[in-house]
Amino acid sequence: MDMLLWAGIGYLLGSIPFGLILTAMSGGGDIRSVGSGNIGATNVLRTGKKGVAAATLLLDAGKGALAVWLAQRFGGDVAPLLAGAGAFIGHLHPAWLKFRGGKGVATLLGVSTALNPWAGLGFAVAWLGVAVISRISSLGGMVAGFAAATVLVVLGDAPAGLVVALLSLWVLWTHRENIARLKAGTEPRIGRKA
Repeated sequence: MDMLLWAGIGYLLGSIPFGLILTAMSGGGDIRSVGSGNIGATNVLRTGKKGVAAATLLLDAGKGALAVWLAQRFGGDVAPLLAGAGAFIGHLHPAWLKFRGGKGVATLLGVSTALNPWAGLGFAVAWLGVAVISRISSLGGMVAGFAAATVLVVLGDAPAGLVVALLSLWVLWTHRENIARLKAGTEPRIGRKA
């Protein structure tokens, strides 16, 4: 029951659609009718509202971190992993949006950071580093989770590393269209129009 409770708490936190809420509050309409239809920060950025996109990024990361933090304080040893996974799944598949949410990169950043700040740092450095070198934002997002998982394993937390690695595989699945465009050489680069 405790395990289900923490997974459920994580799911509820993760399923708060900050991108949808903030875009609507800022007069941007329904984010699901823009670009990819995704509720995450990258799609919010397509509205031209950089501040709203930044807030979405922070809040999407924050809900993942909060789920893990609550479980660390009030749950058992496994609770943070379940809460983090629940938050990630909630972001990707929120029940009140017909299970169509974001791609999970920012929420996984929050989960990784709350599990271990060094893992969060590894995630951020990988995300930014790959994006700067390749000038392809999506590629950075796909690589970052595996960097965080590696840091967790190196630091001796193999269970957390395994969970983050599995969630990172799920991130690859959410980016399958991006991967197809990468193979075709048509994935948009930072600073250039698609």
